[in-house]
This record gives sequence, C-alpha cells and structure tokens, in this order.
Amino acid sequence: MSGATPELSAAYRTCEQIVREQARNFSWGIRLLPEPKRTALSAVYAVARRIDDIGDGTLPPEEKLARLAGERASATDPAAHPDDPVLVALADAARRLPVPVAAFGELVDGCEMDVRGRRYDTIDELVTYCRCVAGSIGRLSLGVFDPRLAEADRVRAAELADALGVALQLTNILRDIREDFITGRVYLPARDLQLFGCEIGLRPDGALDPYDGALAEVIRFEAVRAWGWYDRGLALLDLLDRRSAACCAAMAGIYRELLERIAADPSGVMTARMSLPGRDKVRVAIRALAGGRRHG
Repeated sequence: MSGATPELSAAYRTCEQIVREQARNFSWGIRLLPEPKRTALSAVYAVARRIDDIGDGTLPPEEKLARLAGERASATDPAAHPDDPVLVALADAARRLPVPVAAFGELVDGCEMDVRGRRYDTIDELVTYCRCVAGSIGRLSLGVFDPRLAEADRVRAAELADALGVALQLTNILRDIREDFITGRVYLPARDLQLFGCEIGLRPDGALDPYDGALAEVIRFEAVRAWGWYDRGLALLDLLDRRSAACCAAMAGIYRELLERIAADPSGVMTARMSLPGRDKVRVAIRALAGGRRHG
C-alpha cells in the first residue's frame, strides 16, 4: 500500500494471500477494487476466515467456544493486538474506512450456533443464522465500499448488504447439503423438509437419498427463496461507486450463477460439492467490471 510502513504492507500481504488461497470466489471480486479498498476488504475476509475456521475445525466444542470468545474480543478491538499481522491490517482498515468491526461479533454468534449443533425449524430461523454469518460480512464489506450517502440511504444500504449476504449464504447451504450432513449439520428448515415429505440422509453409496425426487423439489423451493434475496440485495449496486459495484456484482454473480446450476440439476449437490469453473468466474468478473450492475 502506498505510504504504508514495511510492517503494515507485510500485514496486508498476509491477508491478501489468505483470500487468494482460502476465499477464491470472493477473491475474483476483491481484485476489482482500487488498492486502498482491496487491501481493507482482504483484511476483513482474513479475519472472517479465521473465525470460520474455528467453527468448522475439529477441536472439541468447549475449546471451539473458548477460542471463538477470544476471536470476538480481538476482532472487535483489533488495535489492541499489535503483534498479530491480520489484526494489524484490520485495525488500519478500520482507521481508514468506516468498517463496523462490531459486526464480527455477529459472525461469532453464527459460528457458535454451528458449534452447538443448532438446527432450524422455519425459514425465519434460518434467515437469522444467515444474517449472523453472512449478513454481517455484507455490512462489513459495505464499510469498505464506503458509499457517501445521506443517513436514510445509509440505513437502506446496510439492509441491502445484509440481504445480499443472506442470498449468498442460502446458496452456500444448498451447495454444501451433503458435505454439511456428513459433518453433522443440517440447515434446511425442518418444516420445508416435512412439507415435501423427505429428510436428509445418505444412501449406501454415499450420495444423498433423493427421496424419489422430493429432495430436488426442496432444493428448487429454497433456490426460489434465495433468488428473492438476490433480487432485493442487488439493489445495493445502485448505491455504490463503479469499482465497488463491480466487486459486489462479481461476488454475487458467481454465487447466483452457481445457484442457477444447482436449481437446474439438484442431483449435482447430492453426490459432490458443485463449483463454477475458473473460466466462468473470469467471465462473471469481466462482465461486472464492464458494468453488469444489477445483473451481476
């Protein structure tokens, strides 16, 4: 970063490496930002990844909860940790831009739900979880994008960023149904599964039991809900500068296209984790930079 000390530049490089290696879908959008925002958003995602990794790791639940409590304290007060390069970068990002670091506490709330094995009876309960683990990231990202808005528009922008986070997390949930079930997690609302007369379970060959097509119908049903959140959340693009809108559109575009493929062929997520080929991610990013705007 221009004007940064060698230590701060190294801290940001650490964050950018974490994003490149561990948040590849998001990295396509982040690289479309100018350097000051690119480095700041990399710091945000590096801290978020650290928190997620604890929740998804193999430690005993009690130890996970203790470490999450520590991450809550450090992520919401990064300036108090001058020896941690990721937190050094976050502290600088929050000094330069209105990054709402308190939102990391909501991310921790969501990870604690995972550690405690929370399951969801209704879509409203699931949306609450999505707002914690992904809406929080949307609001943190909005702080990096730093749109200069009137007070009423700032409130609306935060709501739209939150909605877009919900859309992305619902897509993740549909993509990872099988993988999550193998690790003991079920996110699809119990009432929705009951409505279509199915459960989440594995066949002897390791694929999800399709329940004579009923699970595919649940997946398509939830995909329609996710599209509604995308339609709402993508209105955020109209409030952002061109480069920030391109970043946001690229991230959302990759996930939205993945959702379309899942809905078109739900059997794909019953045997493996679906993803977009790199060439398709490049295409989405180029379209976003060219001004794809509301269409991502």
